[in-house]
Amino acid sequence: MKISIGNDHAGTEYKLAIIGLLKSLNIEVINYGTDGTDSVDYADFIHPVAKDIEEEKVDFGIIICGSGNGAAMTANKHQKIRCALCWNKEIVQLAREHNDANVLSLPARYISLPQALEMVKVFLSTAFEGGRHERRIEKIPCN
Repeated sequence: MKISIGNDHAGTEYKLAIIGLLKSLNIEVINYGTDGTDSVDYADFIHPVAKDIEEEKVDFGIIICGSGNGAAMTANKHQKIRCALCWNKEIVQLAREHNDANVLSLPARYISLPQALEMVKVFLSTAFEGGRHERRIEKIPCN
């Protein structure tokens, strides 16, 4: 499995911990995020993640900013992206099962680091259910 990750200054600590988790699971990571805490524009780090998914270079994306909203909005402007802004692991599970989310957006200022790591684990281990959900996904115009 291969994952692209992107973050702004609010998500640096979380990104570094998530990369550590992914590497411990033998998952290849492409890091587009900032490694610092100086203010940056999240879109500069989110577009490359979305492009990797559009071009089928990776399986999933993980994006992180303060609220998760700006990152999610940016990613969802791209074709083939179904980015879910999630704040607990139950929402993550539904985003994968029902919406076939391929990008997880995390709000670093509103969830704890242990929560974020658990959410990533759920995201990676939950499969899309298909069935009745498939026809709903097909109605999203970007697919």
